[in-house]
Amino acid sequence: MNNQNIKFNSKRAKNFKGIPCLLLLTAVFMQVKTVSAQLNPFSSMYFQNQYLTNPAMAGLDKGLTINLGVRQQWTNIPGSPKTQIISADYNAGKNVGLGFNVSNDQAGLLRQTRAVATYAYHVQLGGDNQKLNFGLSAGITDERINYSQVDGDQGDVQVDRYNQQRPYLDGDFGVSYTSNNLTVQGAIPNLNHFFKHDNTVLGVDRSVFMTSVSYKIALASLLDGSAIEPKLVFRRVYGYKDILDAGLNFTLKNEMLHFYTMYHSSQSESLGFGANINPNVQLMLFYTTETSALKTYTNGDLELGLKLQLATKKNNL
Repeated sequence: MNNQNIKFNSKRAKNFKGIPCLLLLTAVFMQVKTVSAQLNPFSSMYFQNQYLTNPAMAGLDKGLTINLGVRQQWTNIPGSPKTQIISADYNAGKNVGLGFNVSNDQAGLLRQTRAVATYAYHVQLGGDNQKLNFGLSAGITDERINYSQVDGDQGDVQVDRYNQQRPYLDGDFGVSYTSNNLTVQGAIPNLNHFFKHDNTVLGVDRSVFMTSVSYKIALASLLDGSAIEPKLVFRRVYGYKDILDAGLNFTLKNEMLHFYTMYHSSQSESLGFGANINPNVQLMLFYTTETSALKTYTNGDLELGLKLQLATKKNNL
């Protein structure tokens, strides 16, 4: 959920006609900056938690992996967007990966909660840990206006009407090829919107398609257990120009430390750092700058993450 030009479909636009001007303007301002727009996903999705954007990546690692993340955008603006997310994926053995993730987005008066479960299947292709992976997520998305934040008539019938809409079915689909070095991915998130082209208030900047390629290079000559992984990502975004992300992840001592950077063609940059407290617990910190058009008005996005790797007994895919 990020700043983007708002386009309502006809059904939902009618539902907003009766909302007081202040309510509507607040909701729109918290979502948009019409002269410029960008989609800023969780930075951890590029390297540290790729399951967030591609269900085919669920259960690739042995055992159970749990990720928690919080992100705050535009911290100097009241009612600015904030997101909380929790995900878990598990290598269940017999080529199967299972996953579950829940996200909660808030922007001004608007809130979106999404929960999906994931089934992934991993096909062994040969040496070098080569696999062809398929994943499908299914669940529900619920959208609401926060009554307690309404600056106006909280009894407005149109606000009630918007909040009476039912949660709708949603999901994601993804494929990937993985090996010890090369990873190639393709994913279609938000299948409900992909097939119905239903443009909701909280979905105007949603991803339509994502594909990426990365290659991990060992740097034993520099320090044993260190590696560098360049990555190129292409994202198609509804209502906005395509976005190209290019960057790399540098890890030390078998990923005990990692340093991350990514440049986005929407004219922003992401920087990140992670450290393992112990072999099973990793703390992460990310910062993403705003686009050049928004830097005058706001600061960037701050993201904190916690990664837990549990039950790491061997499972044969």
